[in-house]
Amino acid sequence: MPHISERYTDLPEATIGKLLKLAAEDKTVLSLGPGEPDFSAPKPIVALTKKFADTCNHYSPTGGRTELKEALVKKLKKDNNIKTNPDNIIVTCGSQEALLLATACVCDVSEQVLVPNPSFLGYLPTFELFNAFPVPIQLKANNNWDINPSELKYYIDKKTKAIMINTPANPTGNVLSKKILEELADVARDNNLYIFSDEAYEKLVYDKKHVSVGSLNGMEDYVVTFQTFSKTYAMCGYRVGYAVGPSLLIEAMRKSHIYTTLSAPTISQMVATKALTIDNKYIEVMRKEYDKRRKYLVKRLNAIGLPTITPNGAFYTFSDISAVHDQSFKFASDLLHEQKVAVVPGKEFGSYGEGYIRCSYATDLGIIKKAMDKMEKFVKKHQR
Repeated sequence: MPHISERYTDLPEATIGKLLKLAAEDKTVLSLGPGEPDFSAPKPIVALTKKFADTCNHYSPTGGRTELKEALVKKLKKDNNIKTNPDNIIVTCGSQEALLLATACVCDVSEQVLVPNPSFLGYLPTFELFNAFPVPIQLKANNNWDINPSELKYYIDKKTKAIMINTPANPTGNVLSKKILEELADVARDNNLYIFSDEAYEKLVYDKKHVSVGSLNGMEDYVVTFQTFSKTYAMCGYRVGYAVGPSLLIEAMRKSHIYTTLSAPTISQMVATKALTIDNKYIEVMRKEYDKRRKYLVKRLNAIGLPTITPNGAFYTFSDISAVHDQSFKFASDLLHEQKVAVVPGKEFGSYGEGYIRCSYATDLGIIKKAMDKMEKFVKKHQR
């Protein structure tokens, strides 16, 4: 059989795919696994998609359509206090592709990126695909899942090129404070490092304020901010995201984009441009419903004996399962087979996520309530 590269064979096997496949195939399963909104895209976005359907059969520029980038300049200033221009923005097939391009343009073989652990399961494979070395930075529940900038300094050496952050965070729901971001900014400037700031859930925040590290004084040359239309506008299937950062790096990413997907889908960019002008009430309806589910889910998880810190952002809870089991995959697998409830093992998000499970409240409250009743039976049966 012809050779398969080590780059592929060394990638981790994500068990989340197996569990969610089982959940999708068995309609009796109550799934708390989704990492995408359960809302449909707002009606104006659906209408625009139909309107543009017969006018979008050509490629778009590799850096993104001019009208979209101009609209993003206004959005970034208004919503994120990031002052920029179209040359500092690249539009991509989701923010994950933007991170892939940034990694390719920043990291040579064996160079390092500091990565919070636990964190989004897509980070480590992205860095490893380019033979960069992800250095895990342990996040702790007793520190509210915050990054500790003082500890971070001890992991930096001459091979370190970037610090990865995610706020609001998947899977913990943590939202980094302005104070912590300022300390991280100092670390980046002092050591001449990039900050890769994933802000996919920027509009899904509760009880706290989202701050973009790219808005802080003097960070124009050090921060690459990744954002997407997937979560805010429930446009996951449109595959459109973007990055804003230093012009030299954005130009390198644009040049590399020719050799990946060439451009984000034209129709998606056309719709995204208009999406930035729709009434915020559509976003607020989603946010308020997530907030309602969040409060219910956190209360139930704690009540049944799975300690859970209240998340301030995104749409996930991250719960301690030590009262039941040490291995998160075993917990999730047994729960699925015994009670037909799907959750995601914490180990999927890094070694320091072991001993936890992620539940998503991007699903109907009725399903969440039924799932929690079943999970309560499971926990009572297996509690140590």
